[in-house]
Amino acid sequence: MIDYDESGRPVVLVGNSEPAPILLSEPARPYADEPTLDFLVRARGPWGSVETSVETWGGDGLDTFLASLAEDFRGWEGARTWHSLCHDLTLSAEHHPGGHVRLVWGIRDRAPSEEWRFEAATWHAAGEDMRNLASDIRTFMANVAE
Repeated sequence: MIDYDESGRPVVLVGNSEPAPILLSEPARPYADEPTLDFLVRARGPWGSVETSVETWGGDGLDTFLASLAEDFRGWEGARTWHSLCHDLTLSAEHHPGGHVRLVWGIRDRAPSEEWRFEAATWHAAGEDMRNLASDIRTFMANVAE
């Protein structure tokens, strides 16, 4: 679900529990002459929270990846994967019986330390729910601070 922070920047909440297991925030373009797009990703739960900065090249097609999952709502074999430019955020998608998609969000510390890696799973109804998530991500990336 897309929301906006106090400064009017978009925030994407992914997951059905409170607080949302995955939060994407603070989209920014650090270099005016490049399509680099950075944002924060945070995973929260009763055990604590992790956060890292994600670097992408124009979003690395995250919205397109999610939209392709929505288009294949009838299912697919195996896992489909996506990763950001520096692999600080990865996604693995599996279609399950009953029309649900399980997304495993992999978050890891940035190079050079790469000291930790964390995974959280979210479940989504195939089709419209995935379409909405893809649309939220597209909106999030289109409203970027320079």
